[in-house]
Amino acid sequence: MANLADSSVEVESGIAKSPLTDAKTTEEARSADGSTGLYEGNVFETSPDSRRQIGVLSAAALIFNRVVGTGIFATPSSILDLSGSVGLALFMWVIGTIIALAGTAVYLEWGTAIPRNGGEKNYLEYIYKKPKFLVTAMFAAYAFLLGWAASNSVVFGQYIFNAAEIDVGRWNQRGIGLACLTTAFLIHAFALKWGLRLTNFLAAIKLIVILFIVVSGWVALAGHTKIEPPHNFKNAFEGTKGSGYSIVMALYNVIWSFIGYSNANYALSETKNPARTLKLAAPTAIVGVGVLYMFVNIAYFAAVPKQEILESETLVAAVFFKNMFGKQAERAMSVLVALSAFGNVLSVLFSQGRIVQELGREGALPFSRIWASNWPLHSPAAGLFEHYIASAVIMLAPPPGDAYNFLLNLISYPLSIINVFVGGGLVYIYLTQKKNFPNWSPAVKASLPVAIFFTLSNVYLVIAPYIPPTDGQSVYKSLPYYLHCVVALGVFALGAIYYIVWAVLLPRIGGYILVKETVVDSDGWSRSVFTRIDQKTSSSS
Repeated sequence: MANLADSSVEVESGIAKSPLTDAKTTEEARSADGSTGLYEGNVFETSPDSRRQIGVLSAAALIFNRVVGTGIFATPSSILDLSGSVGLALFMWVIGTIIALAGTAVYLEWGTAIPRNGGEKNYLEYIYKKPKFLVTAMFAAYAFLLGWAASNSVVFGQYIFNAAEIDVGRWNQRGIGLACLTTAFLIHAFALKWGLRLTNFLAAIKLIVILFIVVSGWVALAGHTKIEPPHNFKNAFEGTKGSGYSIVMALYNVIWSFIGYSNANYALSETKNPARTLKLAAPTAIVGVGVLYMFVNIAYFAAVPKQEILESETLVAAVFFKNMFGKQAERAMSVLVALSAFGNVLSVLFSQGRIVQELGREGALPFSRIWASNWPLHSPAAGLFEHYIASAVIMLAPPPGDAYNFLLNLISYPLSIINVFVGGGLVYIYLTQKKNFPNWSPAVKASLPVAIFFTLSNVYLVIAPYIPPTDGQSVYKSLPYYLHCVVALGVFALGAIYYIVWAVLLPRIGGYILVKETVVDSDGWSRSVFTRIDQKTSSSS
């Protein structure tokens, strides 16, 4: 008899099956919206209709809220500092927008081919099958140990104190950030529908704020400010820095402001008509954000002198409002940016909690039944709580001066590594489709040139940070310039060690092999569990 690795799982009669032997054919797996079940592991797993609550508007809001956090309000100062000139800083935003659009196209193709919760985990597993379970273990470490919600929680605290005109300290700022994290967790854990409604509402608030900044920028270009016009567009490329390190770090800051174009991919099991919803929501959100970002940056440069932008650090949006409308407007803007940060934290927790849940359903984590369950709140409360803890730990750890930049780069760098393999996997599908993937027919195709461009862009972002910066150009004040790279690689290394112990050493010592079975839990959701099969039994059969 096979013994389940997670002994608490009860496999219902007639429900458990091995996708290794009972995988659906392409015709059987084809859904009503045109996507196909190509993912070995039950791409169209059981998902109750009552759980499919995300439509086009909510999907677009999830993407918009994830993308528009605090990046556009907080990173322009560091991008200008690393670029050296207004002209190159604006060019960095153009390049970042192009990379984000390419990434959107790549993730659209993957998402419409494999419409289930989990995002990159599913795509990596589909391509990189040998050594078996290695990519799952490494991705699990990445998703489980990195707290994506930390950085915007830090900025939430900073803008709240700026609005209250209270000096920001290490612990009062992070105390407010922890309160932000806690509130977002409780909302998503206890009130799923209200969490989505609040996400939609805050997305609307963000859009109004950004449009107001854009219009105010046009007014500033006409010379109507409370200060002398800064004339930043004269000699726009004066002071340009050309080092590889400064350019790539500036790009990281830009790309951080676009992270989230794949956000709806993490909740496709909860999406109505997922392929149609995704191909409408994702391009609309990202194209709109890219255009608005350029106008917002132009507005900043139209109203704030270059030196003042550099000195503002993460408070450039507040300084913009002070120069346009006075001190009270600066305080009001700080509150609005804090709300934007909170909306981003809500969106990040929503998606990352579901990634942890999907890893639990896959059976890739210890105590997988806990992470996989929707009990008792009909929400992925366990997955949400895990990401809440990871974000809190990472938020509280770095020194205050480098906290925001370190957190930003710690998230951006490993994501670039993931994107190299996601994009490269799609390139491999295109090049070998007739031989290896004859049934690959997603509802949206990115095209081979776009997939290659996206992959090479991320290869550059992975390699370039190791180039030593010239004097005065390091992104950190007191940390080694390469620290985020080392920490990120360490996280993936922990995943590889976990794989060796869990999938190689323990089976060898115990005399069993691991196979996966799909089961349906009492809450109506299906998940994969790893089954231990005795090697003697396996060989005799």
